[in-house]
Amino acid sequence: MKDRGITDVFFDLDHTLWDFDKNSGLAFERVFKKHKIELPLTDFLKEYEPINFDYWKKYREDRVTKEELRRGRLTETFAIFKIKFSLDIIDSLAHCYIEELPVNNHLFLGAVETLEYLSAKYKLHIITNGFEEVQYLKLQNSGIKKYFNTITTSEEVGLKKPHPVMFETALKKASVLAGKSIMIGDSLEADIIGAKNVGMHTLLFNYRNEIVTDPYFIINNLAEIKNHL
Repeated sequence: MKDRGITDVFFDLDHTLWDFDKNSGLAFERVFKKHKIELPLTDFLKEYEPINFDYWKKYREDRVTKEELRRGRLTETFAIFKIKFSLDIIDSLAHCYIEELPVNNHLFLGAVETLEYLSAKYKLHIITNGFEEVQYLKLQNSGIKKYFNTITTSEEVGLKKPHPVMFETALKKASVLAGKSIMIGDSLEADIIGAKNVGMHTLLFNYRNEIVTDPYFIINNLAEIKNHL
């Protein structure tokens, strides 16, 4: 892709640069301690992570609200362990988790080095479906906000990836044509197909090593971006 005239690189944040699973686990560790929850964290996370993944898919598709996502993923996970909290406690846990989430800011291996390399050659941007109040904190606290010219969030736009307006808004903010841009993200549906549908180049960060049958450009670690850009 080095000869395709790309000038701007757009990144997803969670699960692409920012190691969401690791940081989320550390946040829950503090939440459990503060609220004196006697449940093995590893057992909780094993059940929580796929439930959270499903809720985010529902959220992208506007089948649940932000509040329903925050409540539902906790309520359903605790129910597996036959633990039932009042709605007030669930809301308190959800609020505490959101406060704790940007405290730890582990990035994927090679993230900073890759951003240093790319920023010397391209303009960099973020497109994220994450909640606006924590996404800016993640970027700031992890020390990578300085690399990005623009940041576009779903709450700002009022729509979520893979909706074309998300990408069109980000392209407009960056003052760049889709054909001169590339989207790098971990979600085939939200990041890759969404960006491709508006004419952007794409690069799938397949760190989960999932089977992908369609002919997309794929990397398994961030250092491989240098082979494409």
